[in-house]
Amino acid sequence: MKATRISAAVALTAVGALAISGCSAAGGGNNDDSGLVEGSSITAAWNQAFYSMNGNTSYGNATANNNINYLVLGGFNYYNNTPELVKDTSFGSYEVVSEDPLTVTYTVKDGVKWSDGTPVDAADLLLNWAALSRALDTPDFDPAEFTDPETGEFTDAFPKDVVYFDSGAVPGTRFGLVSQTPEIGDDGRSITMTYDSPYVDWELAFASPLPAHIVAEKALNIDNAEDAKKAVIDAIDNKDQAALASLSAFWNSGFNFTAMPEDKDLVTASGPYMISDFVADQYVTLTANPEYNGDNKPNVEEITIRFIPDPLAAVQALQNGEVDIISPQATADITTALNGIDGITVDTGLEGTYEHVDLQFNNGKNPENIFSKPEVRQAFLKTIPRQEILDTLIKPIIGDDATLRDSQIFVPGAEGYDDSVADNGSSAYAEPDIEGAKQLLAQSGVTDTSVCLLYASNNPRRVNEFSLIQQSAAQAGFNVTDCGSTEWSGLLGTPGAYDASLFGWQSTSLGVTDWTATFQTGGINNLNFYSNSRIDEISEEISKEFDADKQIALQQEADKILWEDGYGVTIFQFPNVTATSDRVEGVDPSILAPTIFWNAWDWKVAGGSE
Repeated sequence: MKATRISAAVALTAVGALAISGCSAAGGGNNDDSGLVEGSSITAAWNQAFYSMNGNTSYGNATANNNINYLVLGGFNYYNNTPELVKDTSFGSYEVVSEDPLTVTYTVKDGVKWSDGTPVDAADLLLNWAALSRALDTPDFDPAEFTDPETGEFTDAFPKDVVYFDSGAVPGTRFGLVSQTPEIGDDGRSITMTYDSPYVDWELAFASPLPAHIVAEKALNIDNAEDAKKAVIDAIDNKDQAALASLSAFWNSGFNFTAMPEDKDLVTASGPYMISDFVADQYVTLTANPEYNGDNKPNVEEITIRFIPDPLAAVQALQNGEVDIISPQATADITTALNGIDGITVDTGLEGTYEHVDLQFNNGKNPENIFSKPEVRQAFLKTIPRQEILDTLIKPIIGDDATLRDSQIFVPGAEGYDDSVADNGSSAYAEPDIEGAKQLLAQSGVTDTSVCLLYASNNPRRVNEFSLIQQSAAQAGFNVTDCGSTEWSGLLGTPGAYDASLFGWQSTSLGVTDWTATFQTGGINNLNFYSNSRIDEISEEISKEFDADKQIALQQEADKILWEDGYGVTIFQFPNVTATSDRVEGVDPSILAPTIFWNAWDWKVAGGSE
């Protein structure tokens, strides 16, 4: 028999941190009574291949990567599916030791180790600070000319003497507020960070660290972990530019791989799982980490994540017993196909992911840099058939609950959303205005109206959206060209690669400031070279604002500016469909990333054995 569960949409209080989404949404429970079942295995499907173990770079920040990184890299906290923030005290602890100035001490619990047996300690935390704060970066360096337009990665021409951590940190917000080098504790497992000013979301600032000893061994040609850790600390404390240049270069690119690396050091893990096998464009296999001694001990020895871009192919794989869990981009065909399968449980509802189109304000592919002109941006946005996309592709899945999303900042249903929508100007783009678009385009003087639109070419729903946009824009005189690619996420933000992009942002937290990383000048998620001085000011103001009403007012002001600037258009909140074989227990999707994977350590094979 097939069971169906309808999950109510969760009204998020803010957009929160965002990751590039190629698919759908799905922390956490302490697994105190878990018992690893030897030989047990579960297979899940995802629509995009893994390609980087560093999800904190502009290149690697994608859901396809962070689903896996979440399970292989330990950290101080995570979200459960309530959603609420959970402190993982089995990894370490953090405490505010002073409120003025804001001073926070992070301490790794004694006995926490990397999968190679090396302790996780202050060197890992210190390197994480250097990367996420960019406080030691070479000033005013712009990496744009050293980015490969075909891949989105840095080229071999990248200067060897430049210190540049590609984390998107901006002075005045998030870790950019920690400009002083942290102090290492006498225990060797802690660092104390002092903020330049108060920061409302300080508890969300410290992402899971990468192994500092591996970075230093590879970047500085050091043979052993102890010396490598010391080299990291010395380079940071002494501001050694030559060493930091090498460390930052490896931190940026050294953990990017599209198949199992020959150097197994690159998959060194600190979480409950570690990467044990990876076949390009096919699957990645995670195996229980034997060195993990935290609270979230896995039940299942091996989890394989198969990459299946086509949602119907994922359904077929589930029906054939080739996979146990799928969470594909929902379409009417998907829901119909799932209705015909027995022995599965289906969860449906809305996600924390939203579809949108962004325009390149600079460094576009069009020779005239077409969207540098505001009237052209407005003209193009007036052609996007948002309602038709919703009615054709989304309503058949979830019915009348499907509505347009009319805010760049607020999630529908969140406090402040309705008032913001009433005043932000999004109503000008509710339906296509072809005549208005023609007039604006004529006024602009643009002669080359080609618009290269980047999207996931192996995603059927995005293919349909592209077609609808192309047809509508043509009526106003735009020549929308097909820049669809299976490597779309790595190309996002690459100068000269495209003019507009169609993809989804997936919420990863409930932080009130994390949306700023998308719109602030130089932010990690600012992939379209957008810059507005007032948005930058708001980003700094809200990071220091603890009053909820004032936070909402600032977000509403920012929302209005983004629509006035023609930043892009939001389209819809994603519908969620997660289907699970009755062979598996413990899958309980969350609205926040990493969605279905948030409690993978709780998954079980029904009956406790194969």
